[in-house]
Amino acid sequence: MKIALGCDHGGYALKQHVIQVLERLGHTCEDFGCFSTESCDYPDFGAAAARAVAEGSCERGIVICTTGIGISIAANKVRGVRCAHCADCLQAEMTRRHNDANMMAIGAGFTGPNMAERMVEVFLSTEFEGGRHARRVDKMMALEG
Repeated sequence: MKIALGCDHGGYALKQHVIQVLERLGHTCEDFGCFSTESCDYPDFGAAAARAVAEGSCERGIVICTTGIGISIAANKVRGVRCAHCADCLQAEMTRRHNDANMMAIGAGFTGPNMAERMVEVFLSTEFEGGRHARRVDKMMALEG
């Protein structure tokens, strides 16, 4: 699977770890930055990764900032993106099962590398259940106008 990645300076170190995990799992990564710990603006990188997912050049996306909140909001501004801010494996699983999330946001200030690794594995291996959840996802997406 091809995964879009984006982060700000607060998420840089965890993003580098996630890239190693993804490559070890056999996934391809497209890194939309940032590329250092120098202060930068998360909307630039969250939106770039989200556009790749929305356009279909990447199948899923993972974005990281210090809290995971700001970059998830930025990603969700891109039409067609369903980015869920996740803090544990159950959230990573359920957002795929019930919300068909195509992106996950992680807060590097709250989530360590071991938890992030497991969350990534769960997020990428969990399938959407469909059924009654598909109706709800369709209603969410219709809100984009």
